[in-house]
Amino acid sequence: MAIELEVDERPSPTGQIARRPWHVPMTGRDPTEAHRASTPLELLFDLCFVVAVAQAADALHDDLAHGSVVHGLVAFLVVFFAIWWPWMNFTWFASAYDTDDVQYRLLTFVQIAGVLVVAAGVPAAFDDSDFRIMVAGYVIMRIGLVPQWLRAAREDPPGRPVALRYATAITLIQIGWILRLALGNSEIGYIAFLVLGGLDLIVPWWAERAGRETPWHPGHIIERYGLFTIIVLGECVLATSTAMQAALQAGAVWPLLTVGIGGLLLVFALWWAYFKHRPDVGHHRSLEAMIAWGYGHYAIFASVAALGAGLGVAANSIHQPIDLGPTAAALTVAVPVVIFLVADAALHLRTRTLIAIWPIVVTIGLVLVAALLAPWIGLPLAILAMGLVACCLVATLIVLLARPEPGVS
Repeated sequence: MAIELEVDERPSPTGQIARRPWHVPMTGRDPTEAHRASTPLELLFDLCFVVAVAQAADALHDDLAHGSVVHGLVAFLVVFFAIWWPWMNFTWFASAYDTDDVQYRLLTFVQIAGVLVVAAGVPAAFDDSDFRIMVAGYVIMRIGLVPQWLRAAREDPPGRPVALRYATAITLIQIGWILRLALGNSEIGYIAFLVLGGLDLIVPWWAERAGRETPWHPGHIIERYGLFTIIVLGECVLATSTAMQAALQAGAVWPLLTVGIGGLLLVFALWWAYFKHRPDVGHHRSLEAMIAWGYGHYAIFASVAALGAGLGVAANSIHQPIDLGPTAAALTVAVPVVIFLVADAALHLRTRTLIAIWPIVVTIGLVLVAALLAPWIGLPLAILAMGLVACCLVATLIVLLARPEPGVS
């Protein structure tokens, strides 16, 4: 029986004041539940995580503009892992065990606090390779999920073996992350980072084999991933508009307008490409297939964030000198677009016919050609060309996929 404690002042349909329960048994949600949608708490969770994404993209933009491409990319990939992995783990847990009671909300707030600590540590990670603040935030996020898994183990007996494996593995690995700080930036320290990151990644594969699969909701998972994709795309637009405002003050209207149109076309095309098909997600898929689908979104999210950084570099180049040539600057936009298209094609491979693959391959080639032509046609026109090519891809897929397959009436 739920113990009612927190009062929600919103009136119920009967005119009585609704109450927020302190405790609702965490027995697992129904995977076939109708009208399962993201909660306001999940949306708040996503928005706070995007703060950290924005910090990482902004730091990448600065490194790219100053010519520190390798350093910026390595730091960005490391930082983005620290943001993406806790988000993914909470998303799948919430899909299976969200009770929305007081205890659940408070522990979710702990994880939100952790990502804000990660965001605060991004500058130190990029500038000085000092990951101490980031590790502290990462550990807060991951440890904040342990009591949730322990609660699920106590209140959902069929799922207890899996929940206990998650709680045990997460705790032990976080101890490893804390101990790794003593190694600093030594060679052993970097090896330890790769080992711990790899261990984190195999936890779901190991834990889910202990018993009954966690009862995540396919429709809910699709919506959660789609919403985060939209939010990161919005952050890409914000990063570009911020850089364009600075360029606009310098009076470079037409080149800036060209970059802005090209960037906006890219955002529209990538959004359309991602949401063109409903993903084949569900409990009918194997554990390995679902893990691959979930992990593959690292490339989707990271490439969109990196695209915002690249478009910012292009906008900056219009009104101030940067330490990249036209081709390299164009590649800061082209490479994220290519990675996104490859990852999106791989994620939707089961729902696409072979005839839909060749336009993607051609588009990737043309985007890279546009980047290579930047010294001759100019960076703004190169980006506009990428946007137009991406839009042509969307139009081609719409036409091709609207045709009935041979032999199908």
